[in-house]
Amino acid sequence: MQAVSRAIATNQAGPHEDLARRVSRALQHPLRKPIADHTHQAFEVAHRWLEGRAAPLILDAGCGVGLSTRALARRHPGHAVIGVDRSADRLSRDHGALPDNALLVRADLVDFWRLALRAGWRPAQHYLLYPNPYPKAAHLKMRWHGHPVFPAILALGGGIELRSNWRLYVEEFCLALGQVSGIAAEVERHVPEGDYLTPFERKYHLSGQALWRCHASLPYAPDLLPLS
Repeated sequence: MQAVSRAIATNQAGPHEDLARRVSRALQHPLRKPIADHTHQAFEVAHRWLEGRAAPLILDAGCGVGLSTRALARRHPGHAVIGVDRSADRLSRDHGALPDNALLVRADLVDFWRLALRAGWRPAQHYLLYPNPYPKAAHLKMRWHGHPVFPAILALGGGIELRSNWRLYVEEFCLALGQVSGIAAEVERHVPEGDYLTPFERKYHLSGQALWRCHASLPYAPDLLPLS
């Protein structure tokens, strides 16, 4: 092994007892957070870029420094790959030129997902790779499946894949996905075998940590997001 990474430490013994209630609330109550101006502007740039390509979309949500976006674009030259991250610092790091079929966007994902749904985006594949697990039980609402934006994530449809080194995060995501969509998804072991999509994936794997994923094919379902 060539890397050292701490295992997740949590005060949860299993899926959060409040998960189902949080998901139900997200399905019943609209998210009233105003959309930030910078995300509006970033989305317009991304939307124009996407419209200029007759290609299916791959959305790399929380792309960090953009290595995963580059890798996905190289693997799928017939797709348009958009990586979104909120950090200008991460996105500005020099990892070489982007492939012609890739775009990096600085935006708030909570806003970006809602704008994508309003615009009728229907990604062929939607990745959430190693999001911050927020392992303390008190921080459930900061995990994507415990956040009010969760219905918008699933409403975009297509193939969705979450990866994490914390099995419980993936298990909760699968449970929440099933509650919203009625589609059963199982926690699966992920073994990258040296073909790493993100720096975190590489670090965790080389540290000897198990990696997990949740994958499902979802219908386009804009009505999942409550509007009033």
